[in-house]
Amino acid sequence: MARFKKEGKREIPAINTGSMSDIIFMFLFFFMVITNMREATLFVKVLPPQATEIQKLEKKSLASSVYVGEPMKSAMYGTEPRIQLNDQFAEVKDIREFVEKERAARNEIDRPLLSTTLKVDGNVKMGIVTDIKQELRQVGAFKITYATRRGKAKSDE
Repeated sequence: MARFKKEGKREIPAINTGSMSDIIFMFLFFFMVITNMREATLFVKVLPPQATEIQKLEKKSLASSVYVGEPMKSAMYGTEPRIQLNDQFAEVKDIREFVEKERAARNEIDRPLLSTTLKVDGNVKMGIVTDIKQELRQVGAFKITYATRRGKAKSDE
C-alpha cells in the first residue's frame, strides 16, 4: 500500500457572503412588521381606573387620544393634572383645534367614524374631564371612549 503525503499546507476556504445581505434584509423586514409604533411620548402619568365590563376598540386607527394626568417631571411642571395632546401639553381650549386637525388628516369616508379616547389617570378629579367633554361636545366630537384596565369584579358580601 502506498502512503499519501500532504504536500504543503492547505488553506481554509473563504466563507461565501453573497447571501448575507438577503439575511440582513429579512431580519430588518421581520422586525419592522412585528414592532408596534408608539402613538405619543407620554409626559403625564396615566394609570387608568379598573373596570370589569371592557370592550376593545374595533379600529384603533380611528381613535385620537387625549391624555390627562400628573406630569412626569413634577419639579418642572407641578403636580396639578395636565392635558396632553399628541406630544405636547395643552389647555382645554386647544382641544377644538386638535379635533379639527385630526379630522382634516383623515379620509373623508372615515371622518364620521372618528372617536376620541380619554386616557385619564384614576386619581384625576372629574372636573377637568367634564371640561374636556364639554369642549368635545362644542366641536361636534360626540363619540367618546374611556381607556381602562381590566379589574376584578367586587363580590357582594
